[in-house]
Amino acid sequence: MPHTYEELRAAALDILADREKVPYDPSQYEHLSLGLGQVFARREGRIQPGHHGATYPLDAQDKELLLELFWDLFRQGVISLGMNDSNREFPFFHLTRLGRQLAQGQEAYFFHDVSSYEAAIRREVPAIDGVTLLYLKEAMQAFRAGCMLSATVMLGVSVEHTFELLLEQLEAHATHKTTFASTFAERTLLRKFNKFRVVLDSIAKALPPDVKEDLDTHFAGILSVIRTYRNESGHPTGKIMDREQTFVLLQLFIPYCKKQYQLIQHFK
Repeated sequence: MPHTYEELRAAALDILADREKVPYDPSQYEHLSLGLGQVFARREGRIQPGHHGATYPLDAQDKELLLELFWDLFRQGVISLGMNDSNREFPFFHLTRLGRQLAQGQEAYFFHDVSSYEAAIRREVPAIDGVTLLYLKEAMQAFRAGCMLSATVMLGVSVEHTFELLLEQLEAHATHKTTFASTFAERTLLRKFNKFRVVLDSIAKALPPDVKEDLDTHFAGILSVIRTYRNESGHPTGKIMDREQTFVLLQLFIPYCKKQYQLIQHFK
């Protein structure tokens, strides 16, 4: 029975993280293929009693998809070729530092492609705006393709759009519009953001506990996106982050967005 790309990838990470036990050390391509066949056979109840030593090769469609998956993992920096410095050649491979973090689920939000990133965001922010999500999915797609500048610019747009939704909510409310009037008077996004924080700090004691929790951390973290990729005139700086930094920013957006929607709900 053929499997989806996402099923193959999730199972491969389970094998590489040693969450799934397989007969062969998954340090070379064919062993990974056999391991995946074993895992799917076990999960699907196809292993008969007394036949635990048998092999369960992937079908032809899965083998073609695994070849695509393997080189995707390589391009994304999850795996590198060779076992070590003395053996650097395909078909041997090993997890990179980023790969180990992904496989072990050490990140606060686990995702590895566009669909899993969208799922992680929707779990935390079910009401997320469709336009924001469109740019976020574009950011994740660019990240997977190795286009870090495009990914971070799209992420910056998502940050701006989420904050603008909050400002629209405040402007539409008679009382809050007066409270945050100084924020609306600012011309640039960064100045509006900074002024908003000043006003928010002045009324922080009146905020519910869930809104106040980690407020500084989530705001300060995502501000780095704006400061790095949008100067005060609204123009990109041209600075390019590396893969790991970009991955961290994709992670940071989720709690930032969750906090913004908590504020939107609070100020209704």
